[in-house]
Amino acid sequence: MMKRIRAIVSGKVQGVSFRMYTRAQARQLGVCGYVRNLRNGKVEIVAAGEIEQVDALMEWAKYGSPSAIVKNLEIEVKTINDEEFAGFEIRY
Repeated sequence: MMKRIRAIVSGKVQGVSFRMYTRAQARQLGVCGYVRNLRNGKVEIVAAGEIEQVDALMEWAKYGSPSAIVKNLEIEVKTINDEEFAGFEIRY
């Protein structure tokens, strides 16, 4: 069964390679979507894939990259729609 989420990660998550590590983790898990920095200092993750893989990515995001300090992770489950992702990318 498929799952799609939008997550907002806050804390020390910009300037610590969080996006690069997120992309690597998502690709390893077979999750599609994207990660991007937000102007307010937070990071947005939009991910779609099998429930177990998306959940595993969110478990990883609670800690993030080695230099990150994740203070909060807000997860919103979205409906699966026609927007398809061709892999997992960093957006700017």
